[in-house]
Amino acid sequence: MPRIKDIAKACKSKNAGPFELTLDIMFNDLDTFEKVRATGVICPALVARLYGVKESEVLFTEYPPALAFKATIPRRIPSGAVGDTDVYGAQQHALLLDVELPI
Repeated sequence: MPRIKDIAKACKSKNAGPFELTLDIMFNDLDTFEKVRATGVICPALVARLYGVKESEVLFTEYPPALAFKATIPRRIPSGAVGDTDVYGAQQHALLLDVELPI
């Protein structure tokens, strides 16, 4: 099975303010996006499980015009606070890269 890192055009993360993190997964073409979408693998439950948050805390959006999925979650540690190891939130997407997609 392909993994997100094998077929996504981009998989990235960034701060959405100091208390939230946004994850984006984008694909090159509509066919791939629709195949991935049909699996239901990329969903709020997946994000909640990978990032240790409640599913109710995941703001999840499928955005077909951009062939993308977007999720916003609370950061465990506010950006720049003591113990924060990624002040920009730019390295948090790594947990998504090895997610297998049954397509």
